[in-house]
Amino acid sequence: MTAPVLSLIVLSVALSAFAQVVLKLGMSAGAVSRALADGGAAQVAWAVASEWRVLAGLALYLASAAAWLFVLARLQVSAAYPFVGLGFVLTLLFGWWWLGDTVSAQRIVGTLLVAAGVVLVARS
Repeated sequence: MTAPVLSLIVLSVALSAFAQVVLKLGMSAGAVSRALADGGAAQVAWAVASEWRVLAGLALYLASAAAWLFVLARLQVSAAYPFVGLGFVLTLLFGWWWLGDTVSAQRIVGTLLVAAGVVLVARS
C-alpha cells in the first residue's frame, strides 16, 4: 500500500468520524430537539433539513465517500475495508474531545480491540 492511498484512507475515515460529531451537534440543536419532542413528521423533517450542522455533517460524509471511492479504485475492498474500524477510535476520541462524552475503561478496551483487529488484518 502506498503512502498516498494510506493518506486517502485516513482522510476518509477521519471525515466520517468527524461527520458523526457534527451530526450529533445538529441533532442536539434546540429546534431539532423541540421538533422531535412535540412535532409531527413534517415538522421534524423540516427542523432536521434546515439545521446547518446536520447539512455540514452530511457534506462531510459525502467528502468521506468521495475519498473512499479513490481508495477502492486502488485497493481490494477486503484490504481497504478493515481500516474503517479506525473510525471507532477516532469517533471515541472526537466524542470525548468535542462533546464531552464519557469514556469508560470498558469502552477504551473495546475500541483498542477493534484497532488491534485493524492492524492484524492490514498486515495480512
